[in-house]
Amino acid sequence: MKRKFGILFIALTIMAAAFGDARSYAAHWGLSGDLGAHDPTIMKEGNSWYVFSTGEGIQGLRSDDGKNFYRIPQIFLTAPSWWKNYVPNQKPMDVWAPDVKSYNGKVWMYYSISTFGSNVSAIGLASASSIGAGSWKDEGIVLSTNGTQNYNAIDPELVIDANGEPWLAFGSFWSGLKLTKLDKNTMKPTGSLTSIARRTVNDGAIEAPSITYHNGYYYLFASIDKCCSGVNSTYKMVYGRSKSITGPYVDKNGVSMMNNGGTILDAGNARWKGPGGQDIYNANLIVRHAYDAEDEGRPKLMISDLKWTSDGWPTY
Repeated sequence: MKRKFGILFIALTIMAAAFGDARSYAAHWGLSGDLGAHDPTIMKEGNSWYVFSTGEGIQGLRSDDGKNFYRIPQIFLTAPSWWKNYVPNQKPMDVWAPDVKSYNGKVWMYYSISTFGSNVSAIGLASASSIGAGSWKDEGIVLSTNGTQNYNAIDPELVIDANGEPWLAFGSFWSGLKLTKLDKNTMKPTGSLTSIARRTVNDGAIEAPSITYHNGYYYLFASIDKCCSGVNSTYKMVYGRSKSITGPYVDKNGVSMMNNGGTILDAGNARWKGPGGQDIYNANLIVRHAYDAEDEGRPKLMISDLKWTSDGWPTY
């Protein structure tokens, strides 16, 4: 028996060397190359993985093996003329928190423009036949805030519900996270806003909604507390769930996310500070940034398998 087990172990070792160790994709992915990213969104097209993130003109990364990433051209080379009309004080070409998804035969890229700490903001939209094809088309303004509203038009997330209908989640600070129905043809709002999460502590710090559907529930992921401060960031990821896409979302303790609820998924560790700005892909993958304490607090890309407990809650 021992000899047979040894032969089997050797055979499996040879297969792993020939075909690649399957464990390389288990749990936290071992990434290399250019990993600079903040507020990342991820999508697979063909055999390649694409990540887009906050930065000049929307920054892009690509990997052809799911491990090594390299930088690709930014989405916008020049600013659409309408940006300045809605956010006059925007830093040139500074684009935040994109979200990329495929729907109805096109690839859609939602993104936001703003200035730090302000709710004079706008969400825009670009489209392409595929990521690989490029040639992104400016689809214009989706929605905006001018400083008089009690919410903020940043951190957009395209959500496709269980019936194939499109929605847009967004929001940051103020009265929290919002959800609105989208028109299938224009991919722009066609209904009223629904509040889905808010905080009344820590200056109302909640943002970056990401909603995914899994086994009869919609799961709302969000980032809370302070981002964008390198190793001093206190960002952390939280979640809740609901039978309805419009809520109410409650955490594992039954506390509503409209009342400071949210179970912590990740609050960082000694090296990786302030994880957040997350995006969920196909209910089984989570991408986010964290600040690397071993590299002067620079934000870097992190990807992990998203798993589910027997009672239906997300975990690494």
